[in-house]
Amino acid sequence: MTLVVCTGTGTEIGKTWVGAAVLSRLRERGLRVAARKPVQSFDPADAGPTDADVLASASGEHPHDVCPEGRWYPVAMAPPMAAAVLERAPFSLDELLHDVRWPDPEPDVRWIETVGGVRAPIAFDADSVDVCHHVEPDLTVLVADAGLGTINAVRLSAEAIDPWPFVVYLNHWTGDELHTLNRAWLADRDGFDVVVSPDELAGRLG
Repeated sequence: MTLVVCTGTGTEIGKTWVGAAVLSRLRERGLRVAARKPVQSFDPADAGPTDADVLASASGEHPHDVCPEGRWYPVAMAPPMAAAVLERAPFSLDELLHDVRWPDPEPDVRWIETVGGVRAPIAFDADSVDVCHHVEPDLTVLVADAGLGTINAVRLSAEAIDPWPFVVYLNHWTGDELHTLNRAWLADRDGFDVVVSPDELAGRLG
């Protein structure tokens, strides 16, 4: 059974899209999967589905299994900030992870999505790096944009998650010259494992 932590180089980088696409492909291959987002904050004026809704659709679960109902914060800020604005109780990482429940029997792939970038606060006392310290993932997925600025963003983020095996997912890939050169630089010069499609990443997991 494989435990994955999915984080990113920033907010709105496409973590949820990547997770949903990969989980869907793994299910198509006959693997049992489950997704968990310990906490989510969102703009209530946004008519689209929340991250938990998207991940649940891909994994075949209920959104409240993906993210506990009490951990939905309808303010577009980092979750601990959203909780403060809503005058709801502060919460720690231990509390968030205590509420994470996996199906029984455990799935072949367990996918945990964090919030924002690697160092964005997920709790009052923690960020994505702290999540990794607590759960010791088999693989960390670092989602980054494929375009301009990604080398700097990936390098800075990679330093924080280096203790764990990780793969860089270049999102919004078109294969144009810049994207191709960015991938080559990160893979050949920096030695990172870089993928650019859900099928590639799914292949790393099963």
